[in-house]
Amino acid sequence: MKVESGASFLFSGPRNLAVTITDAQDFAAMLSPRTADGHETTEGDVESDAPDFTSMTRQDLFDWMNGELRSGEMSFDESSPFLGMTMKISAATGEPVDMATDTAQIDFTERAREGIEFFQSHFDDASADALQAALDRMTGKSVSQLRHNFSSIRIA
Repeated sequence: MKVESGASFLFSGPRNLAVTITDAQDFAAMLSPRTADGHETTEGDVESDAPDFTSMTRQDLFDWMNGELRSGEMSFDESSPFLGMTMKISAATGEPVDMATDTAQIDFTERAREGIEFFQSHFDDASADALQAALDRMTGKSVSQLRHNFSSIRIA
């Protein structure tokens, strides 16, 4: 009979922290290679600073969120509710639906409101507060106020 000492090979030996830091820095770059502004603009295109969250595709929301992360306007914690709203599971297959091929226009402000109601009815205040912070950002409340509000949220 062999008795294990409880020590795992994963945690034995020296650790290379430089690799960990590099991996963390590369994580932001890996989020979406498509957000490198790969679309062409035409003469009729008018870029607005404020996206229309009432009529976006999941890919549009993901690209906006990724741009906010890259620019430092949003933290990874603040992006969690937005990332959740970009997810879609097929009822027929149970598999994720690729957001690049899904062209459905979604009102993400309404989706956030519905999510807030759901989480409040299930007594999940942390998730409701996170979605409220996302809704506030979508409706134009100040980012500095949002950061203050979001920093007080404790996710269990």
